[in-house]
Amino acid sequence: QVTGHLDDCTCDVETIDAFNNYKLFPRLNELLQSDYFRYYKVNLKKPCPFWNDNSHCGIRDCAVKPCPSDEVPDGIRSGSYKYSEEANNLAEECEEAKRLGAVDGSLSKETQQAVLQWTRHDDASDSFCEADDIYSPDAEYVDLLLNPERYTGYKGPDAWKIWNSIYEENCFKPQNVKRPLTSGRGDDGGHTFYKWLKGVCVEKRAFYKLISGLHASINIHLSARYLLQDTWSEKKWGPNVTEFQQRFDEVITRGEGPRRLKNLYFLYLIELRALSKVLPFFERPGFQLYTGNKSHDAEMKNLLLEILHLAKSFPLHFDENSFFAGNKKEAVKLKEEFRLHFKNISKIMDCVGCFKCRLWGKLQTQGLGTALKILFSENLIEKIPESGPSYGFQLTRQEIVALFNAFGRISTSVRELENFKNILRNMR
Repeated sequence: QVTGHLDDCTCDVETIDAFNNYKLFPRLNELLQSDYFRYYKVNLKKPCPFWNDNSHCGIRDCAVKPCPSDEVPDGIRSGSYKYSEEANNLAEECEEAKRLGAVDGSLSKETQQAVLQWTRHDDASDSFCEADDIYSPDAEYVDLLLNPERYTGYKGPDAWKIWNSIYEENCFKPQNVKRPLTSGRGDDGGHTFYKWLKGVCVEKRAFYKLISGLHASINIHLSARYLLQDTWSEKKWGPNVTEFQQRFDEVITRGEGPRRLKNLYFLYLIELRALSKVLPFFERPGFQLYTGNKSHDAEMKNLLLEILHLAKSFPLHFDENSFFAGNKKEAVKLKEEFRLHFKNISKIMDCVGCFKCRLWGKLQTQGLGTALKILFSENLIEKIPESGPSYGFQLTRQEIVALFNAFGRISTSVRELENFKNILRNMR
């Protein structure tokens, strides 16, 4: 039933399906297999900041296998916070000093330190995510290809608590408006909820749809890579149609499933728009996907630019100018609320009991947070000089890896939907 026009957009499902499945997905998949994009540094040992929770998932498939550091390419290991060879060869202090036009040398050491702190804070103030400290001894590199996102068996009250906390406390929703299908709460088929959603401003509606779209995408991956057979000799993963139907079938979910899937397409449009906007940052000659393998790095940068140009060519982009367009003062306040709500969601990821789910949850929220940062930094991106550093707008390697892998997950979901449609058609 998921066809046609999408609310709050000028786009339709069919245009996205054709564009994603036949043009973008195959290229993006190839990019994400490369060394630069497969290694992500993450701290999976951070305690949950919201409630005391030591219930870590004991299921085998929940475990994450970090990389021995000698497996991570030198270029990535030596400068995970940098994005080009030139930057790699500069000590961080030296770069910081240069960046500040060498903070006035007559200032005392304390004042110089304070000025450096301010610039770091400025960087943080446009961030939508609580990023891991990648210099922490607990942060480790993970090979994403060896730890794929799939069904792990992590479900029940713990998993419900995470999503409930995200929807109930972080989606601008008042307590008295119940979400559709919340068990045992006298659900009215979502009538009150959708009436509320229709009445809120476009930004708050978009926020809810982005989170719902992310939830839908994760559920598609779990249904598409389900543990179908587990014997001592082999494990077999593949699509589980029953699981898919329980989450998305119109009748079983009382109309909720198709709405969730439309929210997935909305999320796709938002992240695609961010990719089309960030092209100038990556186009500069000084930017390299630096792993230390020169010819491969150049080849991957070409593929990256091809993907970004393709994203730009998409005919029915989401128009983000409708966001925060009202009263200036109100808009600034709303944008800050939006940012803090999203930041909170990124912190909740440290409460996920299954480590593999935590890894992919952190990566996908950081990717979406980076996409939002791009959309709200348009005027800074336009001012990026062709050569030299782009101080107004920065992306760390972590943000770059998260941005493309998160979009890769959504692109995969749209592709998997086609697969489920075909399976269901053949079953009839």
